[in-house]
Amino acid sequence: MRESGSKAGTLNGLRLLLVLAGAAVCGAGVLQAQSGARLVPIPLPPMGWSSWNSFSNTVDSQVVMDQAKAMVSTGMAKAGYRYINIDEGWWLGERDAEGNIVVDAKAWPALAPGDHAGDMANIVRYIHGLGLKAGIYTDAGADGCSTVGPDLGPSYPHTGSEGHYEQDFLQFARWGFDYVKVDWCGGDKENLDPAIQYAEVARAISHAEANTGSRLYYSICNWGKDSPWTWAPHIGGVSGDIWRTGGDIVAPIVANTKNSGRKATLKDVFREYDAAAHPESQHTGAYNDPDMMVVGMQGLTEAENRVHMSLWAMLGGPLIVGADLTKLSKEALAALTNPAVIAVDQDALGLQAVKVAESGPGLEVWSKQLSIAGNRAVLLLNRSEAAAPITVSLADLGLADSSPAAIHDLWSGKQSGVINSSYSATVPGGDAVMLLVQGHEGKSATYTAAEAAKLPGGRRDVTLTKGERLNFMHVASGARIARIQIAYTNPDKTPRFAELRVNGRIATCIAFPPTGSGGHSETAPGAVWIESLLDRDGSNNELSFAASGDAGPTIEAISVQ
Repeated sequence: MRESGSKAGTLNGLRLLLVLAGAAVCGAGVLQAQSGARLVPIPLPPMGWSSWNSFSNTVDSQVVMDQAKAMVSTGMAKAGYRYINIDEGWWLGERDAEGNIVVDAKAWPALAPGDHAGDMANIVRYIHGLGLKAGIYTDAGADGCSTVGPDLGPSYPHTGSEGHYEQDFLQFARWGFDYVKVDWCGGDKENLDPAIQYAEVARAISHAEANTGSRLYYSICNWGKDSPWTWAPHIGGVSGDIWRTGGDIVAPIVANTKNSGRKATLKDVFREYDAAAHPESQHTGAYNDPDMMVVGMQGLTEAENRVHMSLWAMLGGPLIVGADLTKLSKEALAALTNPAVIAVDQDALGLQAVKVAESGPGLEVWSKQLSIAGNRAVLLLNRSEAAAPITVSLADLGLADSSPAAIHDLWSGKQSGVINSSYSATVPGGDAVMLLVQGHEGKSATYTAAEAAKLPGGRRDVTLTKGERLNFMHVASGARIARIQIAYTNPDKTPRFAELRVNGRIATCIAFPPTGSGGHSETAPGAVWIESLLDRDGSNNELSFAASGDAGPTIEAISVQ
């Protein structure tokens, strides 16, 4: 799946869609990075379903089985959706004399010969039997969210894991769960420090994984309080995690209950999209989470469903569906399973879109860099009520305007033509146009570790060790948000981590996955991408790397677009 920038403008629409669909199926493929280093695979954002938006705290075994079957029968699993996540309501807060979680046997019965009622391993085996993955839910505090604002049914105290972190997460892993969402209602009620508590949870997850060999994908849900994007990336050395950036996108809409008349709105969608705009924190398998989607839920039109799906794909974060999968319309299902749009979300760089232009109030251009050189996913977004033209220029996208670029509409699958410098489309009010632009990369500047550290002749790289820093000085940028490729090596079998501090601001933790053997005494060079907030038009930016732990990666160079 390697394509040079010089050929980008010649791909036809059919071949384009095949490439995009392949990206969604194959996951984090090894593609050619622009410096010549290999793009190293990173964990991609999760895709799945969660029970909260459509079932609130009325979830039980039958609900979960029905949704799991629907994920397969609708073709969603084939499109890449994998997780069936059980949210709040599965546990009533009871523990036995040893502190182990006790589960209601009526809600979670035996499902096969040899099963024991009240054992959550039963539903996990059922989900796994369909080729899917299973997710579970708890709170970082002593109480769960039903004690703060129960949505349906009574309030159940003690449904949090505080005081039982190692015990509970080990139990989740032993039951066979693949994913755990950790809420913050109890932690917030106790005025706990989320950075401290979620780091403790991360350690408990690591302990559970080490003891069982199972992987627990970590979903932090403290609704954006205390700016989790500043401390959550790879918290506790966990490689691959997500954190919520805002409140709930919608209150649960549960059929045949007192709240069945609620509706989702595009205003809700825009609010959560804007809250997730922290591209500098999303990188190397760690993602901003704008909350589960409301595509297919009552209140949104067919066009609004497409806008919603486009926005979440441009964010490049988790695609977790909140609608009842057994009741999806054909139009909603088509929006959720569009392979070209999913491929934008699941792109191997793992980066988030940034706003690159705004020609008037609510007339916005968003750009997301993709793993094939010269390719950008572009969203022309009209938040106003009236139709209006929106223009995107190749310069806005960081592409060379001296060569033509091909443009494809990702919803229709049609090629929209070839442009030389800019493209305009009239976008209806409250709607969006989602494009793939295939052009040629603009200029970039490379800064070598040898120059930064003033290494003696012959040495090309610097291995980060505890207590030392590698400082790249006088880094120039022509944009507020710069895309940076880091060329490095890591000889280990697990990721190494490093902190990056830009212009003295709060550091972000970057994962550097193994780069493998190069066939000699050295490992093969690899590359990961990040986005950084730099000083626009400045040439005095300072990027400072330090090992997170005793040993960090070996860095060769950074290239700044």
